[in-house]
Amino acid sequence: MSDGSTTDQLRQSILKRVSAEGYTPMRPRQLAAAIAQAHGNPSEGIPDYGTFRGALRDLMDDGDVVLGSGGAVLIPASRIANNELVGSYRSHPKGFGFVIPQEPDSHEDLFIPPGDELGAMSGDIVRAKIIPAGYRNGKDMYEGSVLEIIERRETRFVGTVGKLEGKWFVFPDGKRGPEPIAVPDAGSRYVEPGQKVIVEVTRFADDRRGPEGVISQVLGDPSDKDVDLRSAIVQFGLPEEWPEAVLDAAGDAVRSFDPETEKSKRLDLTNELICTIDPDDAKDYDDAISLSRESDGTWKLGVHIADVSYFVKAGGALDQEAYSRGNSTYFPGHVIPMLPEVLSNGVCSLVEGEPRLVKSAFIWLDPKTGRPKRTAFANSVIHSFARLRYIEAQDLIDGKDDIYHTDGPKKRSDYDPKLIQQLEHMNTCAKLIQKRRQADGQIVLNMPSIELELDSQGKVVGAAEEDDSFTHTLIEMFMVEANEAVARLFAGMGVPHIRRIHPGPDGEGEARLKTFAMSAGYRIPDLVDRHAIQALLANVRGKPEEFAVNLAVLRSISQAEYSPKLIGHFALASEHYSHFTSPIRRYADLMVHRLMDRYFEVMSADFGQGPVPPPPGDQKVAVSQKMSDVPSDEELDDIGSYISYTERRSESAERELRSVKVLQLLADKHVGDEFKGVVTGITNFGLFVQLETYLAEGLVRYQDLLDDWWDVDAKAGVIRGKRTNTVIRIGDVVQTKIARVDVPKRELDIVVLNVQSRGTGGTGKSKAQERQQNAKPRHDYGGGLEPRGRTGSDKRSQRSKSRDTRGKNRGKWDKRK
Repeated sequence: MSDGSTTDQLRQSILKRVSAEGYTPMRPRQLAAAIAQAHGNPSEGIPDYGTFRGALRDLMDDGDVVLGSGGAVLIPASRIANNELVGSYRSHPKGFGFVIPQEPDSHEDLFIPPGDELGAMSGDIVRAKIIPAGYRNGKDMYEGSVLEIIERRETRFVGTVGKLEGKWFVFPDGKRGPEPIAVPDAGSRYVEPGQKVIVEVTRFADDRRGPEGVISQVLGDPSDKDVDLRSAIVQFGLPEEWPEAVLDAAGDAVRSFDPETEKSKRLDLTNELICTIDPDDAKDYDDAISLSRESDGTWKLGVHIADVSYFVKAGGALDQEAYSRGNSTYFPGHVIPMLPEVLSNGVCSLVEGEPRLVKSAFIWLDPKTGRPKRTAFANSVIHSFARLRYIEAQDLIDGKDDIYHTDGPKKRSDYDPKLIQQLEHMNTCAKLIQKRRQADGQIVLNMPSIELELDSQGKVVGAAEEDDSFTHTLIEMFMVEANEAVARLFAGMGVPHIRRIHPGPDGEGEARLKTFAMSAGYRIPDLVDRHAIQALLANVRGKPEEFAVNLAVLRSISQAEYSPKLIGHFALASEHYSHFTSPIRRYADLMVHRLMDRYFEVMSADFGQGPVPPPPGDQKVAVSQKMSDVPSDEELDDIGSYISYTERRSESAERELRSVKVLQLLADKHVGDEFKGVVTGITNFGLFVQLETYLAEGLVRYQDLLDDWWDVDAKAGVIRGKRTNTVIRIGDVVQTKIARVDVPKRELDIVVLNVQSRGTGGTGKSKAQERQQNAKPRHDYGGGLEPRGRTGSDKRSQRSKSRDTRGKNRGKWDKRK
């Protein structure tokens, strides 16, 4: 068969599949496998995936199929019934916006031009008309117009009160809110200009009038203690007080707990050498680890997770509140927990020397390859032998005599030799797993991360690089193994369960990454797979452009989310992945624990207290049938969408408050100060530069950039001075000065003093520029558009480590894996 006929056949097969009634949207690799299955050759799959991709690209170029926001292959907008779409509106500071479909895989995001949003604001549920917008780059283009605002999601905003032309207004913080909100009642509230307030919108903007509202609460002066924290909580609609019924239920659960009674019903591990390794200031410990070696050298890894499902029963007040919150939220210096502290910091926390209920995952690992040989699971009771800190455990592994400890230095001789030996074995085993995962294609982003130092008033007074001990990775390797083992258990039986899915780059993401890599001086293959991304990241390691390239990789790939769909986790190179290891702070994990309880009930007749292995092949169907009363895929899909939303809400709030605190510090103490930075983005209106010390990203407008007129090639990521021939590229190191900080608008303007191009070792100034350095400044620039909006562990610190979710503590993809 010729290549042409093969491609034609694939095109027809793809079109037939995606056009079929009842088609479940699939990502390209899933679709390829499904088509292969339909043709009777599942073991061989598509003969050449590159050919399949080529056929798919042809269909996309012809406008016959599109990739939706979830990366799934879909029919185009022109075939949507009634040419209408219902979804969530997301506004952009420039005036346009997008409608994100309620069903993520039903359609690509719909562009809404300025003026066609009907007064919709970010988060509103809207109905939009799909309108043909011409033919471009070989495909039909579409845009939309909002026909109806079905539901207003946000009516409360935090802002700064002030006067405009003699009338009172509230100017919403950041770029999420509407235009200034008129507040006629401000005069009677005894507010003062510049104070932070909460405003309730009573009338939204229309063609004739702007929005109007009433001030519901005065938060105080922006510099007052916790005003910025309170603002973030209100702005993002985060939960605050605990309902009385929830606190009563938590107290009842604690009072009814009898560890000795439970010990007789569970696998007794109280005499096992089990320890926890956490940040210095962690308040709850939800995971503990053990490791031993079989006679043949096989590693037996034990991952023991707090058994929250024992205390939080499905459907009760505690469960309803935990679901409503979805997850814990970690601010600098403050935590909003998913569960009341009497549970999260009390009986559910695996404190040293106390009997605690856990769910244990046992994984036997090949001593040569690090691959799992078999697994088993149990409801257990443990006594944590030691509560270790990351640096403390690393010092013991490294053989140091003086050991770091939060209570003061300790000596190596103060520790049990058996504990030290186990830590050394854990180090060996974790590195074996890490090597295997890297060979499989795990993506490891090296994103800079800092800890903010706060004073007693909650203000940032400094910043320090986060600890990068290998013990962070050690814990991550073990947690990922446990998460995969549990996912494989339920996938093998065909039992519906909530997964952590992470799609790889779609066609648009691949194209953006290729363009960006070329602008930074690197090439990647046409097929952007995991190994191509690994090679790119390896090439930039330790170079000035490393952060910019890592950030580009991050932005090219969809955000991880919760779903029952079998999509896999791209960054972890994992086919089956579920969250199991943090039920104290993630509702998804609590659901997985409840599913395990149901599994133990079904298997108890054969295994009693455990450990319970996965059922053999001939029993899988029978076991899954006995578990048919668990939530369905449809129910899990709804739950997954909601807890994905609460997670993103927390991430946005964490990022917002962190940004506010840093900007406030820069505004108070550092305007006019110099900082080293790295160019992270080039647009037609200016450069974006990340400051090295505080990781804040600022805008350098071209009229403020040295003394030149700039030719801008935003697509290639390079600018060139017409007069001096100075070249600035993404990744270049620059010396900057802070020119202006606007905290309410979240804007940081900086000025570049000089440029040190990559590898030059010099200032980056040409001779002509040096001759002109004392000349009168000129104000020519290339561009002039308004700036666009920018978007900036299983172990979470509870003091000041509000880490970016997709940031990295030296080698981690996602703290919430």
